[in-house]
Amino acid sequence: MYKCLILLSFFLFTSCQIYKEDVAKRPNILLIFTDDQGMNDLSCFGSEIATPNIDSIAKDGVRFTSWYAGSSICTPSRFSLLTGKYPSRSKDRLLGPLMFLEEKDKKRGIKKSETTIASVLGESGYDTALIGKWHLGHGGKEALPGSHGFQKFIGHTGGCIDYFTMRYGIQQDWYKDFEHNDTVGYATDVITDEAVSYISENRKNPFFLYLSYNAPHFGKGWDVGRQQVINFMQAKDTDLKDFQHIKDPIRRQFAAMVKSLDDGVGKVLESLEDNGLRENTLVIFMSDNGGDYKYGGSNKPYRGQKATLYEGGIRVPCVLSFPQMVKPGQVSASFTGALDLFPTFCELAGVDYSKYNCDGQSLVDKLKSGKDLVEREMLFELHGSSALRVGEWKLLDDKQGKLQLFNLKTDPSEENDLSQERAGILDTLKHRQEELLKETKTSH
Repeated sequence: MYKCLILLSFFLFTSCQIYKEDVAKRPNILLIFTDDQGMNDLSCFGSEIATPNIDSIAKDGVRFTSWYAGSSICTPSRFSLLTGKYPSRSKDRLLGPLMFLEEKDKKRGIKKSETTIASVLGESGYDTALIGKWHLGHGGKEALPGSHGFQKFIGHTGGCIDYFTMRYGIQQDWYKDFEHNDTVGYATDVITDEAVSYISENRKNPFFLYLSYNAPHFGKGWDVGRQQVINFMQAKDTDLKDFQHIKDPIRRQFAAMVKSLDDGVGKVLESLEDNGLRENTLVIFMSDNGGDYKYGGSNKPYRGQKATLYEGGIRVPCVLSFPQMVKPGQVSASFTGALDLFPTFCELAGVDYSKYNCDGQSLVDKLKSGKDLVEREMLFELHGSSALRVGEWKLLDDKQGKLQLFNLKTDPSEENDLSQERAGILDTLKHRQEELLKETKTSH
């Protein structure tokens, strides 16, 4: 009996050690998610705004030219990113942004039954953290990231924040885990510093860090005279001085906010290097949706902007690097997007994702081989409008039921509506779109 106990103890100890060693070999995942940054707001995509640190990710890996967010606006885009599902499948039909001050949105958001990639990775041995913007629920404990798989949360829950007071207007909205926390600083810098600290503290165990910058989205301040919240650009004076050559004052502020963001990304990448983690870390940078021209963004050469389903609203800049798997200096025009990250992260972590019924597909084989993905489709829905891309074709249905058809291979700027000339393709896509809309509406 005594010998059996010794053997059992040895077996359990050995099994535990093997499990720990296996977990330790899994790649770290750093997902950098920015806010309202369009295709023409990174220098590696042709912008006049220099972003050398973000560009370095593309230089070390892949620049995606046909990458899609899950939506053209904040909340649904984030739902897709973290669940791998269309936002129209969400329990609360999260097809528009949650508004911090509106009564109807106080209890809306992602639900406990909706599985996030943070929950899946956490259960498989990863440390998980969200540093920055959440925007998938606010108020009670059940709405916060800590109730949805993130073991650590430092950041805000609303759609934007005052960059200097770290509040939504005058209301508290900066958290450390489940508690409000008054923090002093510039939001972009605070988020960066917290990320650098997190990487250093967690260098011995695989981690998933969702680094969700609010920049370069406008800030949410307080107008004392009118006693109400206001939107305004909030760049640091030290960054503004580098962009005096930009005539448009809003674009100038936007550019300065992007510079602060790029500087932050540089510090985070340097932290990976300093801690010996760069080789075994998958780094992804993307924006949540297209830029907003009113607040300085640019989506050229694509039509549309944030909160539209034209390419300028949903096609976003994305760069990726993973030194141990991905060859440097690649450019991919493959039809890919945020929906693909959930299954990709799972496969890299050795997790079976089939039971989660993702709407995306794993990119691991593509990253290894560099080959394009097989034919695929992607659905978008927003404020009564919908769009479906299937291969090179895209169907757009506006709120009034007007149908437009574009061939994105020959007309990426969506200048030529082919709905009359290619009626057969239009009907096929319309039928498929109706099927998907019906299916997603009844799936939750």
